[in-house]
Amino acid sequence: MPNTPWMLYGANGYTGRQVAEQAVAQGLSPVLAGRNRRAIASLATQLRCEYRVFSLKETEPIVEHLAGMTAVLHCAGPFAHTSRPMVEACLRSHCHYLDITGEIDVLEWIAGQHDRAARARVALLPAVGFDVVPSDCLAAMLGERLPQATHLQLAFTAPSRVSPGTARTIFEGLPGGGRVRQDGHIVRVPLAWKSREIPFRDGPRHAVTVPWGDVATAWHTTGIGNIEVYTTLPAAQTVQLRRFRPVFWLLGRWPLRPLLGHMIQRTLAKATPQRLPPGRASFWGCVADEQGNSVEATMETPGGYELTVSAALAAVQRVLDGCVPPGFSTPAKAFGPDFVLTLPETDFRWG
Repeated sequence: MPNTPWMLYGANGYTGRQVAEQAVAQGLSPVLAGRNRRAIASLATQLRCEYRVFSLKETEPIVEHLAGMTAVLHCAGPFAHTSRPMVEACLRSHCHYLDITGEIDVLEWIAGQHDRAARARVALLPAVGFDVVPSDCLAAMLGERLPQATHLQLAFTAPSRVSPGTARTIFEGLPGGGRVRQDGHIVRVPLAWKSREIPFRDGPRHAVTVPWGDVATAWHTTGIGNIEVYTTLPAAQTVQLRRFRPVFWLLGRWPLRPLLGHMIQRTLAKATPQRLPPGRASFWGCVADEQGNSVEATMETPGGYELTVSAALAAVQRVLDGCVPPGFSTPAKAFGPDFVLTLPETDFRWG
């Protein structure tokens, strides 16, 4: 496996750089790639890796650069702009595709490429980072415990500081509002549509619904048709967020959207340290059926970026080992619900 050729695209980004460094520390030799020649070349020299420089604007050049690659781990978001050309190139190159997205529309589009990927003998495995590995595995474990479940609620709390790339993705998603799944269909709802107290291990916390990736993936993993995902937000901030709902649509208007997005990313790039401080994340999940039966569980993991690095590399290793069937898979479908428990410092409990 250490000699199997694979590519890490977006290696010079905040998360991609950490993945690259950890991969080399594990004895792997990824081909580092991205569109910034100076940054990619510098990192490749530092880590003694091969590198390639190309953008994701057109599919044909990507196909050429994927020549000889068994798999690519795509870490350059927002994936709404970058995933389709890379997936198309992977299908044409017969190269397995992994990414760390949590964007609902991207996940649903990739799921829709299942038949094409199966015919091409290509594995499509998005969302192998913090969103959605822990929550996807949690959903799968809950679904197995209550097979007749019709409703799934998931919640998480994590360190609040984010990288510039993550901030841009969040910003671009604001005009779209919230998302939940109802009777098997993803529907739009207002931001912070519902709120409730979540019984995390360290005590109850106020939380609101968010358009998290599990709204897409958990249905593919469990078949449960009604899904809501919550994240913690103080009650006072919830009130403020709901008050400003009517103006969020302005963020999606041209030329305001690209201008503000660029400003946010540049500001955060200057303010974000090379490494955000590590932290812990907490998860809670509950499934219920029509008869009133329910099952709950909690889980604690490393913070978002730390878990993304370990989960993504573990996923790459399994793909290169031939452990993933061709076509679209969620992490828990590809590797089993216990996949998250194989990652460092992860603790799961029923009840």
